[in-house]
Amino acid sequence: MPGITSTIVVPAYKEQPNVRPLTERLFKALAEHGMDKTTELLYVDDNSKDGTVEKVEELAKEGYNVRIIVRTEERGLSSAVMKGFDEGKGTALVCMDGDLQHPPEKAPLLLKELHAGAEFVLGTRYGEGFAVDKDWPFYRVVISKGARLLARPLTPLSDPMSGFFGISRPALKRGRSSVSPVGFKIGLELYVKCGCTTNAEVQIFFAKREHGESKLTGKVMLYYLLHLAELYRYQFPLLIPVLVVLLAVILYFLFSLCLAPPATKTKGS
Repeated sequence: MPGITSTIVVPAYKEQPNVRPLTERLFKALAEHGMDKTTELLYVDDNSKDGTVEKVEELAKEGYNVRIIVRTEERGLSSAVMKGFDEGKGTALVCMDGDLQHPPEKAPLLLKELHAGAEFVLGTRYGEGFAVDKDWPFYRVVISKGARLLARPLTPLSDPMSGFFGISRPALKRGRSSVSPVGFKIGLELYVKCGCTTNAEVQIFFAKREHGESKLTGKVMLYYLLHLAELYRYQFPLLIPVLVVLLAVILYFLFSLCLAPPATKTKGS
């Protein structure tokens, strides 16, 4: 019996309607790549009490290599992902959403990139053939593009906001102690804090949520901006002091101009 070499983590809250279709589609794709026996699917549920646990247990009895961790004292997407990565058995770790917006059929491709040597792999919505679901709200497209531009100085990845990503176990261990599990985008957090140097990207089609409610709120967007500020301080520790000095120089220059005596005309001029 082959051992587990890959772990796919799905953070979940009130995602019970999506559990069966996601699990079935994922393992069908894994089987097509010969990876279904060496990959585990790990749901990390924030005590939804919506039947998610029972659905996962039902699928496990049917032979799927799936299990669930239920958290009763912690909450939050990023900490759920880290809990799954820490508890997972694989050396290749992938995170994907539980709402079927991330195509399960692409997960094996992310795993293959990690097993081929990439430290970080991303399911990207951008690049050649870029497309999102035609029913995806326009405001979500605008927000996504704006957030992506704000993060560009931190990473060369084409879609740093994507929640469909993977990291190798060695890379995770290298930066685990620096990782904060409270950031809005844990993939970007891991890429920056773990100092990933080799990366790969897999083109995906971003679909509209099938069931449940979107977690994107104004509060979440504010948290993202605060998270970005923290990552900029980490990645560019001299940036803020330099900006402060630059601002001081500009203010001194303006102050000097204001205090300078007015020019006087000489006789005969």
